[in-house]
Amino acid sequence: MSEAVILIAGVDEAGRGPLAGPVSAAAVILDPSRPIVGIDDSKKLSASRRAILDREIRERALAWSVAWATVEEIDRINILQASLLAMQRAVAALAIRPQRILVDGNRCPEFGLEAEAVIGGDGLIPAIGAASILAKVARDQVMAQLELDFPGYGFARHKGYPTRVHLAALRTLGACPHHRRSFGPVRAWLESHGEASC
Repeated sequence: MSEAVILIAGVDEAGRGPLAGPVSAAAVILDPSRPIVGIDDSKKLSASRRAILDREIRERALAWSVAWATVEEIDRINILQASLLAMQRAVAALAIRPQRILVDGNRCPEFGLEAEAVIGGDGLIPAIGAASILAKVARDQVMAQLELDFPGYGFARHKGYPTRVHLAALRTLGACPHHRRSFGPVRAWLESHGEASC
């Protein structure tokens, strides 16, 4: 008699470092009978490859979910706690309850289930890699939409990260409602100019 399959959810987040936009997290339970070739740490994949894998993961996984913590939550509880909160929300939204959770990194939120943090897990464990892809693709789509709503910052290109282009736009245009007020460059602009300009 074959051993019962243990349902493992991989969990990862995207968007801890940017100055703008929400932080996303995804949880994925892969189907062992429907393997997906090429899953890896999302940062090692091209945007086009991530898009293909994102679609395959959504189609073939036993369960998946993407969840968020808002800019307001990031500013209120800090980016680490907001990332952990988004991870909790992603696991809670899974259509199937996992028996074990593997989280990328060195910190695990409280899930009420057996959980383990795995440093570099997005490149080692397919379920975590899958979660990293879903979280990254979903967040990039949000940032592309923000570019349309708030042109001039280059959100679609740098995804809110503190690049030279973004910092120059912040100095010129000021902070918009989607900038994280608790992050140094945004806070510095607000302290010198007052409330957000757009």
